[in-house]
Amino acid sequence: MKFGVLLDHQYPIGEDIGRRTGELVELTQHVRDLGFDSLFGIHHYLASLSTPQPLPLLSRLLEHTGTMQIGTGILILPLGHPVHWAEEIATIDQMSGGRFVLGIGSGYREDEFSAFGIDRRKRVSRMNESLEVMRKLWTGEPVHHEGQHFQLDGARCSVLPVNEGGPEVWVGANGPIGIKRIAGQGHSWLSPSNVRRNWAVGNLTDYRQHLREAGHDETGMTFPIHRDLCVADSFDDAWRIAGGPVRESYGEYVQYGMDYFDSQWEGIKHKALFFGSPDDIAAKITDFADAGFNHFVFRVQWLGLPIEESMKILERFAHEVMPRFRA
Repeated sequence: MKFGVLLDHQYPIGEDIGRRTGELVELTQHVRDLGFDSLFGIHHYLASLSTPQPLPLLSRLLEHTGTMQIGTGILILPLGHPVHWAEEIATIDQMSGGRFVLGIGSGYREDEFSAFGIDRRKRVSRMNESLEVMRKLWTGEPVHHEGQHFQLDGARCSVLPVNEGGPEVWVGANGPIGIKRIAGQGHSWLSPSNVRRNWAVGNLTDYRQHLREAGHDETGMTFPIHRDLCVADSFDDAWRIAGGPVRESYGEYVQYGMDYFDSQWEGIKHKALFFGSPDDIAAKITDFADAGFNHFVFRVQWLGLPIEESMKILERFAHEVMPRFRA
């Protein structure tokens, strides 16, 4: 069982990013020293919140990560060219000694695709072809590729990842068609944070069935999931600490057409958040682990919550919950 942290590096416009990055350095050191297994950054362009880009940020944090895995959770792959991504990812993978996890997704915000001049309707095919091209580039051989979106004539990657074939890939998807596609490709499906327990567990069951049908061996595979985490004395106490900030953070999505976070908020609050006492959180982890999830990536930062409170949440989890799942 592995436990990681998803950095929520989104701030009000005009914030001092240098100071905020310093906070993340301290948080990363804390996460490392508490015994967490991984650390991830998020990715968006042109956001309503000031959102530092994940690869430069992770490079800044790298020397403070110890032996933790680092990665993107997620990188919006269709918004870039696979040659660019291949060399950028290979570089940070080399810098980390092969500890990089490439979490990717197709994206959803219309303003991002419009700004890049990319047809949003083609984002999934563009993501899949990008990853295909990146895999070819990571062989180190000249790549000749004629695809729907990209054409290469003898391109050769100048930097290769540490491990043959490239880093581990997690792919985010919120629907059965996408989840089935990910299983067919043999990649790990990254379950989102905002979905209710039965949806996540049911789709994991379907995903694993699709894996088997496609002939993939799931031995040693990662089955990751994002969750929002607040460990306190009770659910009510956790809500008192972080309820306002988590609600405000989810409210930011509504402006991008995701009305679900408004209309279905009560369901998310009670059936998606990992808020509660150490016993409550341990029970939730056990339930999800019994269903097959084996890498929990927690968000403990939200708009307006002091970084010190985030550290306290991590400390309580590391001291009062994590030991229950360590051999």
